[in-house]
Amino acid sequence: MNERPEELKKLSAIATDLGFNADLRTKAIEQMGNTNSQEALLALLDLAANDQLTVRERELALKQAQKIIRSTQSK
Repeated sequence: MNERPEELKKLSAIATDLGFNADLRTKAIEQMGNTNSQEALLALLDLAANDQLTVRERELALKQAQKIIRSTQSK
């Protein structure tokens, strides 16, 4: 259980590190969406609010957050 928050921290750090290329940051955001947890949802919403990311990355973070919300509503 403790591995998931650590993994999310690492993915979030990759997603916000502008030193990495956009493809790597995008893959990190997508992977966070696949985690499908409340922690991931909150982390994705933080990314969506980060104005240093590109609009495309922020929109992807919102899309992944919506995916998590939809999956929890169907349970």
